[in-house]
Amino acid sequence: MRVDLITREYPPEIYGGAGVHVTELVKALRLDIDVVVRAFGKPREEPDVYSYDVPPGLAHANPTLATLGVDLEIAQDVAGADLVHSHTWYANGAGHIAQLLHGIPHVVTAHSLEPLRPWKAEQLGGGYRVSSWIERDAFTSADAVIAVSHGMRRDILRSYPMLDEAKVSVVHNGIDLESWHPVRDEELVRSLGIDPDRPSVVFVGRITRQKGLPYLLRAAALLPSDVQLVLCAGAPDTAEIMAEVRAGVAELQQTRTGVVWIEEMLSRHDLSAVLTAATTFVCPSIYEPLGIVNLEAMACGAAVVGTATGGIPEVIDDGVTGRLVPIAQAEDGTGTPLDPEQFVADLARALTEVVTDPESARQMGEAGRLRAERDFGWDRISQRTQEIYRSLL
Repeated sequence: MRVDLITREYPPEIYGGAGVHVTELVKALRLDIDVVVRAFGKPREEPDVYSYDVPPGLAHANPTLATLGVDLEIAQDVAGADLVHSHTWYANGAGHIAQLLHGIPHVVTAHSLEPLRPWKAEQLGGGYRVSSWIERDAFTSADAVIAVSHGMRRDILRSYPMLDEAKVSVVHNGIDLESWHPVRDEELVRSLGIDPDRPSVVFVGRITRQKGLPYLLRAAALLPSDVQLVLCAGAPDTAEIMAEVRAGVAELQQTRTGVVWIEEMLSRHDLSAVLTAATTFVCPSIYEPLGIVNLEAMACGAAVVGTATGGIPEVIDDGVTGRLVPIAQAEDGTGTPLDPEQFVADLARALTEVVTDPESARQMGEAGRLRAERDFGWDRISQRTQEIYRSLL
């Protein structure tokens, strides 16, 4: 069996959870089957990995048109594959066209959904309507749809009610347990501006609306004065959200010490050291299909505080590996808290509870590592994915 896997992100060009997922899935699948990777970006040297750049004539077009240009070239090259598997709307167009052109099954893995990310219109303008069209047609025509959580499966069926429920399966995201593990390096942590002798709350993520960073900044103002807030945050979606976060950080720094903002992307080793030193990790997202970053934090032995939305409750065992923060949300696709002040207060309360009890936080971190080992290894995720492939051939 030859599977052509299509993705926008692939090493060394990775900036989000979908890219991490694809990278680890490919490694695991290749132990059993032939996998050809077709990725956006500059040439790579890895065998059976083909890279595609934007066609010159579309270099200055709306990003969605540039994406379609790449998709068309990829779809042509899929010839000879037994099955095509696409990840994110950027690759869905290529997968759908390849399905039609070559008469092969198309599997879609959903890492996010355009109807639940209306703020993307800030970034794409009219292109958001194009990305939504690409995703809708790909999902409704796919032979199988993989959701990375049960919460995501519910969102898929709510967003695309015309889908046959039997075609939508759940295969959780996973974690590379050998690469992500506790790294104790106080000298490194200090070099990044973090005091390992003070309690800390660590956030890791892109600066997007869905990650809920502005709510975290407001909650941080309510934490005990000795608690550090460490933000490993970059790659803003828009200048507007970046400006909002900069203003929030500056305001927070006027009232408390220990506000550390690391904008550059850290190496896996350095990030592991930051996560290991954390008293607690925080995921304040208002939209999160699963959140690989939560698994990374757990694998490094950190307690995790996260919003009870999307797939996060399937990762955090409330009271055992961390705490879940309740949230009542608008159902218009934005995920906006119906009572933002209540959400901020509840987030601050959960963080304070964990960060002021370091022994309990340590126990939660140990339990999180064990849960990651038990439930989120890539070997079982690969086997479940292959079962879906074989059901279509």
